[in-house]
Amino acid sequence: MHPFRKAVEAGDMEAVAALLAENVVFTSPVVFKPYAGKAITAAILNAVSEVFEDFTYIREIANPDGRDHALVFTATVNGKQLTGCDFLHFDEDGKIDDFMVMVRPLSGANALAAAMGAKFDEIARAAGGHG
Repeated sequence: MHPFRKAVEAGDMEAVAALLAENVVFTSPVVFKPYAGKAITAAILNAVSEVFEDFTYIREIANPDGRDHALVFTATVNGKQLTGCDFLHFDEDGKIDDFMVMVRPLSGANALAAAMGAKFDEIARAAGGHG
């Protein structure tokens, strides 16, 4: 089991943040522009951990060189079931430098967008911005 998956499943958001590169780029299914930087990515992931219910990784796919991982998950958001995948790329130091999330179906993505939108000010404050 990959250390990122282990940290997420344990609910250890500090361990999750420790696996992020300072220059990580986070791409979400519910916003157009990517977010750059460890602080905002950690804040987003923390908020997601509060929004997802019944979150479970169901499959882990790894590139033989260890630099790319795909972690398929299921979750519920406000009663809507969704399936998603975390696509992770690791830099030469073993830190996540590219983190892209994809989810389906549209009803689940819409529920996720609404739930995360409600947390935007909290995310901005946690990342050191101005909500």
